[in-house]
Amino acid sequence: MPIVRLSAVSKTYPAPRRTSRPLTAVDNVTLDIDAGDIFGIIGYSGAGKSTLVRLINALEPVSAGTVEVAGTVISGMRERELRQVRLGIGMIFQQFNLFNSRTVAGNVDYPLQVAGVPAAERKVRVAEMLEFVGLADKASSYPDQLSGGQKQRVGIARALATSPRILLADEATSALDPETTLEVLALLKRVNEEFGITIVLITHEMEVIKSIAHRVAVMDSGRVIEQGTVFDVFSNPQTDAAKRFVSTVVKAVPEAHELAVLRQRHPGRIVTISFADGGVSQSAVFLGFAQHGVTFELVYGGVNDIQGRTFGHLTLALGGDDAAIDRALASVDSSLTVTEVA
Repeated sequence: MPIVRLSAVSKTYPAPRRTSRPLTAVDNVTLDIDAGDIFGIIGYSGAGKSTLVRLINALEPVSAGTVEVAGTVISGMRERELRQVRLGIGMIFQQFNLFNSRTVAGNVDYPLQVAGVPAAERKVRVAEMLEFVGLADKASSYPDQLSGGQKQRVGIARALATSPRILLADEATSALDPETTLEVLALLKRVNEEFGITIVLITHEMEVIKSIAHRVAVMDSGRVIEQGTVFDVFSNPQTDAAKRFVSTVVKAVPEAHELAVLRQRHPGRIVTISFADGGVSQSAVFLGFAQHGVTFELVYGGVNDIQGRTFGHLTLALGGDDAAIDRALASVDSSLTVTEVA
């Protein structure tokens, strides 16, 4: 059973002016997120991803469709009923959203106070969470005394305080430098592995998805246009938007302007060989070229590792007579895809 299920969900806002049309931020989205998964939702600014995450914890009501959390339909629930549901859903934000007037411990304590947890239990839980995120020594500090990475760790501790089953992370690393981003992602991975918490990761950064997500949905103009395992979407994106995202971290077939440069440097035939984990080895392909008297030079692309699985796109400049090149290409194993680009 998915722990989150969205069925034909839409969210439309009224027109801001008489002459304007209503704004549809989420458009007929159907999505299942399995318990224990790290599920990435990626899209450019305005794609609807942040609105979608607010529908999951009912901070925004849906305009159409249904949202289920842990088997319970929460769309249409009264606010009083939703409070209990939200205790099981933690959330961390891009700008941390900490209370500057409260200490680190006070920030983590806040959701426990709201939930009516007795003071003695709250004290123990706060200490546990600060120890988990590596900030036990900062309990008495205030947010303005912390670095960005430390603030986000406080945000994670606060989100975990009520022992949620789901953690929503809305652009949680966008305000951080690369090194701190890696540290926060490693911490989120620990949250998932040690507590079994389902994480929904909202981001516009494909590198974040590549690092820790299991599955990913690509949003564009309010719609989910592609979804699947991270490996499948990275190794073989089907839509233009997904291809644009993947191209930020994966070199695939050269674009037209790149191909023009390659053509100036390499007068022979240029092909791209694409392969995925478990296929024929690169060395076997190169040996086959050599056996047919075809020379080759790697001019673009590379090999990519997605959480222990590999795929790649190798663009080669081939040398030799055309008949020999044709025979060499015909001999390439069918598990590989060969595209002659020039």
